[in-house]
Amino acid sequence: MDTQTCNLTPGTKHTAMIAQYFRSIPARTLLLCGLALTGAAPCVAMAQDAPGTAAGAPLHAFVRNGVRPPLVMPAPAVLQASGAAFALPQNLTLHWSSPPTPLLLRAAERLCTRLCILAGRPIVFTQTPPPPGGLVLTISTPKDTTFPSPVMHEGYMLDVTPTGITLNAKGYAGVLHGLTSLSQLVRQERDGPVLAQAHIEDAPRFAWRGLMLDTSRHFMPLPDLLRQLDAMEMVKLNVLHIHLSDGAAFRVESRVFPRLHTLGSHGQYYTQEQVQQLVREAADRGIRVVPEFDTPGHSYAMLLAYPRYAANTPLNTTDRAEINRAALDPTNPATLGFVNAVYAEMAGLFPDPVFHIGGDEVVAKQWAQSPHIAAYMKQHHIASVAALQADYTRHVAHALRLRGKTVMGWDEVQEADIPPDTIIESWRGPAHTAQATAAGHDTVISGPYYLDRLLPASAYYTTDPLDMRKDAAEEQAAAQTTGPNPPDTPPAPASSPAAKAEEAPPPPLTAAQKAHVLGAEAALWTEVVSPDMLDARIWPRAAALAERFWSVQEQCDVTTLYPRLAMMADRLDLLGLEAHASTQRLLERLAPGETEAAAVLLQAVSPVRNYAHNHEFLQIRHKQTATLQPLGAPADIASPDSFEAEAFNAEARAFVAGHTELRHVLENTLTRWAGNNSAFARAAAHNTGLTPALVASAQLADLAHAGLAALGTGRTPNWRENARTALLTAKKGIAASASIHVVTNTPQPEGDLIQRIVPGVELLLDQATP
Repeated sequence: MDTQTCNLTPGTKHTAMIAQYFRSIPARTLLLCGLALTGAAPCVAMAQDAPGTAAGAPLHAFVRNGVRPPLVMPAPAVLQASGAAFALPQNLTLHWSSPPTPLLLRAAERLCTRLCILAGRPIVFTQTPPPPGGLVLTISTPKDTTFPSPVMHEGYMLDVTPTGITLNAKGYAGVLHGLTSLSQLVRQERDGPVLAQAHIEDAPRFAWRGLMLDTSRHFMPLPDLLRQLDAMEMVKLNVLHIHLSDGAAFRVESRVFPRLHTLGSHGQYYTQEQVQQLVREAADRGIRVVPEFDTPGHSYAMLLAYPRYAANTPLNTTDRAEINRAALDPTNPATLGFVNAVYAEMAGLFPDPVFHIGGDEVVAKQWAQSPHIAAYMKQHHIASVAALQADYTRHVAHALRLRGKTVMGWDEVQEADIPPDTIIESWRGPAHTAQATAAGHDTVISGPYYLDRLLPASAYYTTDPLDMRKDAAEEQAAAQTTGPNPPDTPPAPASSPAAKAEEAPPPPLTAAQKAHVLGAEAALWTEVVSPDMLDARIWPRAAALAERFWSVQEQCDVTTLYPRLAMMADRLDLLGLEAHASTQRLLERLAPGETEAAAVLLQAVSPVRNYAHNHEFLQIRHKQTATLQPLGAPADIASPDSFEAEAFNAEARAFVAGHTELRHVLENTLTRWAGNNSAFARAAAHNTGLTPALVASAQLADLAHAGLAALGTGRTPNWRENARTALLTAKKGIAASASIHVVTNTPQPEGDLIQRIVPGVELLLDQATP
């Protein structure tokens, strides 16, 4: 790369946004999300810049006298920044301490492209002496034979000054991370793009920082996967765990067993060439691709192609519930040969040393009610279904190990006598993490981070991977309601001794156990996620979790999360994600030409949580016929997070704390929401796809009127009683999906939408004068 001029094409659609990059969230929002928690005096000088610092303390503590720290996310271990910045030059000279590999040159090209998009103008990278006004970026790294791998070197040190930029990395991954952080130091000011001066020393807390993406339930085309890789690189996630085989479909071309992809994929699968492209593109970004092919349960798609390996035949092809239940027959000698051959072919496509075999949610009835399996168990003195699965797991793990693979499985597999180096993925709660680490197994934690629960970013962010108490009951409930219990076996009542025993959290992990926690990963199961919903269902929540997995616990302060996350969301979209764009397309499909009122509503509401929006799951729990859930309703478009609602709630907190100058701001916001209902009703009259949200729209208007009345505007004789009623209704809707335990038997609010401005309105009402 003698000379590289960035291509602005990827950012063309964002051109109008560039000047507004750090202005996308009003300055008052950035300020108040910190101030409202502390009651500190406003500091107007921070207006256009990103809040937060490496320490993650409230904004006012770091924004004084015009000092504007840069937004680097995940928060680095050390970030020293005075707030000073200098104009981003049009020429940047790269100086490598040793000849760069093609991989490093491609990383520099991506940096060039990102800087151009962020700057809004071309930037030229050269390896020749800098012209007048140019800047030198010096990159030093040793040769790295461990890249990408579980032991790759990710630490780096970055110095950015007007006289030069220096990046010293411990390995190729450190170079990638340092370049990513460098791109985050760009911001727009009145006179154009500038680069913040900074000193950064950084390394990750956990080696495994993953994103698990289910492509079986809904197929995600290759371009959608590639887009996630760029976003993952920006937030320093380093493992893409891709769930490629489940009851719904088998998603990879098999040349050994072609019926797997011709029948088992329903026509949607990745060719082997596409898999190789995905692996290459991921490796370029320091991301390992760990494949998962789930057996012996969740095998309906495989058995649709090769039914002779089924535990029960003929397959039930009319009951959608069977898609999750159908299992292989481990007593058939040919089954192990089939699975081992499938795994051998798939393992050859994915060079990562880790291969995920699934092993979760084997429904006991699949084996216990099969006469020939029961006879086999009796003949071979196998006492239980769990012991039968353990025998299967041992054989499969041994075969993979002979091929040089480290086996990974969901925490059910630890019931078997598995190889000591088997990696356990803990999803059913801290007790299983404790069990795995006590047995000496390296462990990856995903249970608290299931994005399909549709919780807001703050709920995930406040759960540390090593926390053995928070959310223990919820993860156990998830396992009960989606896992190995037969569908006619209800979970134990929350008040029962059995339930209380399950919910009792284990003691904290010992130092030896903590050493076995490799890290954690966000997980998105896609029963109710289509490709055009993908980006918005992953991001920006995955960015919050990327920080939780990278930064030390003390730096993960939720009080500054939302303003920083709002910035990061816009930055990721600017650089190629389609969360905002796809949301707008979904709205345009739902209400062409009349999207404005729906967009205003969706600023203040979110979908119901904890699987309440997964109607098929609820149908199965209620012994109803499971039907395919159509997607594209308002609840599918609504985000689990609302930056506008978070801003309003923060403003309300600040107002109550004494910032009375915010009254006008609050009144304007509430007036917009109060007046939106009539516009939404008119749009819904022409677009029936909006009608499920009519009740939510009316509730938002009622809450907004309550807030206005609390501020003294538009009061009626019964205003306080009406306000309390509106709050009670909204809180009841929120409570209906407050936990997995209550979702199963609690009616959900109309349209599966809940109100997000309740905390702010309630604060205003509590302090309102008569």
